[in-house]
Amino acid sequence: MAAGSATNEWAGLRSAGRPPGAGQVVGTIVWYVVVIALGIVFVGPFIWTVGSSLKNPTELFIYPPLIMPSVPEWTNYVEIWTFVPLLTFIKNSLIAGGLTTIGQTLSAAAVGYGFARFKFPGRDFLFIALLGTLIVPQQVTMVPTFLLYKYLGWLDTLLPLWVPAWFGGGAFFIFLMRQFFMALPRELDDAAEIDGAGTVRVFWNILLPLTIPALATVAIFAFLWNWNDFLSPLIYLNSEQNFTLPLGLRFFQQEAGTGGTPHEQLLMAASVVDTIPPIILFFSLQRYFIRGIVMSGIKG
Repeated sequence: MAAGSATNEWAGLRSAGRPPGAGQVVGTIVWYVVVIALGIVFVGPFIWTVGSSLKNPTELFIYPPLIMPSVPEWTNYVEIWTFVPLLTFIKNSLIAGGLTTIGQTLSAAAVGYGFARFKFPGRDFLFIALLGTLIVPQQVTMVPTFLLYKYLGWLDTLLPLWVPAWFGGGAFFIFLMRQFFMALPRELDDAAEIDGAGTVRVFWNILLPLTIPALATVAIFAFLWNWNDFLSPLIYLNSEQNFTLPLGLRFFQQEAGTGGTPHEQLLMAASVVDTIPPIILFFSLQRYFIRGIVMSGIKG
């Protein structure tokens, strides 16, 4: 963004007939250097992961380290599907992640709509109490929720991973949706009610389509958090056929059940495969992502 503003300023000076000064040229160059350097810092680990996924075991620990292998081992990407039931892990992650994303998006939108549009006794207090749950560590509620799911018979199933998402969606997502709904004019509600629309229809047919940027933002965050979640599957899942992908990646660190040699090159290859669904989701919704973040804070 900074580099873009510098470029726009330069273009504005040129269109006005005034050449940019030496200080402005130097400033633009410095901004480009900073942006490129930060890009390398953030992309560097991913490039290292991709390079390591194509190495053979002898090239993983040599010094000085190699970014890319001398001869790419493309068979690593074939072996990961037979080394462990990777397809089963991906399927479980997609089921849990997809249902969680849908549940958190819809329920957070509904609760956020209620806080933004309805006035009822204790509304502000309840909203403050809801925001207060953001500072409660997960470890505080870990034992009670585990006992609850044990009583319900949900242990070693995918239910604890996605069912709670349908009951509110989480304080952060509710806050995000509330802010977005408050930025929408109330005249939309009044006009729809004059035409005979009820509360549910106003929410579903009038306001919800206008919140697509916020919904896309919630969907991206919800899917990423669930897709990368390691602790919850570790607590609730016991059977290998129910493992999600973050939990299944442990098998690449050590041969499953044998205590054998680690396979870091296969772990890197599986990690690259692990990044594909989040990347596809992000690039599919990226045009709404920034709009959702910015517009949700327009009106407090």
